[in-house]
Amino acid sequence: MVKLKDIIREIELYAPPIFQENYDNSGLIVGDSEMEIHGAIICLDAIESVIDEAIEKKCNLVIAHHPIVFSGLKSITGKNYIEKTIIKAIKNDIAIYAAHTNLDNVYNGVNQKIAQKLKLKNFTILDPMKTTLRKLQVLVPQTHYEIVRQSILNAGAGNIGNYSNCSFNTQGIGTFQANKHANPYVGNIHEIHYENEYKVEVIFTKDKENAIIQAMRDLHPYEEIAYDILSLENTNPYIGAGLIGELENECKPNEFLSLVKNAFQTACIRYTESTKNIKTVALCGGSGSFLLPRAIAKGAQAFLTADFKYHQFFDANQQVMIVDIGHYESEQYTGEIFLNIISEKFPNFAVHLTSVNTNPIKYYK
Repeated sequence: MVKLKDIIREIELYAPPIFQENYDNSGLIVGDSEMEIHGAIICLDAIESVIDEAIEKKCNLVIAHHPIVFSGLKSITGKNYIEKTIIKAIKNDIAIYAAHTNLDNVYNGVNQKIAQKLKLKNFTILDPMKTTLRKLQVLVPQTHYEIVRQSILNAGAGNIGNYSNCSFNTQGIGTFQANKHANPYVGNIHEIHYENEYKVEVIFTKDKENAIIQAMRDLHPYEEIAYDILSLENTNPYIGAGLIGELENECKPNEFLSLVKNAFQTACIRYTESTKNIKTVALCGGSGSFLLPRAIAKGAQAFLTADFKYHQFFDANQQVMIVDIGHYESEQYTGEIFLNIISEKFPNFAVHLTSVNTNPIKYYK
């Protein structure tokens, strides 16, 4: 038996909701996390036709990239596609879950999938986030120093790039005086006590904060633990918007456009002209025009994304070739990420990529 909360846990370990943008609405939109799930449909957009597909295939979970509800609903009467979808899902006891900008912002998320389709190498986050990192500083008596340090490392602290178990440790003398209401681990009531202690410092991503603090509390002997959590301004090279990488071989602009057309099976590409050969490619799934200055600053010869407005194309300023392939087209392979997560963790669970093309934009050929 697979419960909805089990599936959600695995998705959110992969793409923690804390990394979604503040305007977003990722998470469980319809359903009870305790409900038993018999099968799942994976899609880009959880629209009514996808709910129909779930009913037909006897699936009671729809996993989408785009949240069908972005802002609060004041009524649910079926007056638009959002309300019709929600009504049909509830009537048929079908849960809807979405992972949106949190899946965009993790290193192995939507943008890495695009990079893989283009066969880019040496790719990195185009615009790394700030304030995703925390530092824990905790004072531990010498007797428990190693066991507490290892516990917080095991809980997810101390990972820096390709290195794990990273910590900085300094030794000193701590002092305290217990009052009559205290139950001190060492020392006597009303007497100043001197204790050999270590100060342990570790860095972690903010999604792991609760687990790390709990791990520290579980094994620390003090009744009152002296610790600080600091929010860091450091950029995080593994969390952020877009990616930038290199093609295996430099190519001409028209060759790159052919590569993109074939990789994303698109009938329409909007682009700006360029005379530069293309080697370095910046990209962003969905609406990525806000990253154009960053792509130029990082030396990309092409920037692949979607939803550029007319006047924004002028901002290329002959410095980079803008390649707009459409919102749906840029994110169409996102479902493969969900499929891999679920298939790996629940190998006997029925999960299907939708057969519905949810792209609302059609092209006249």
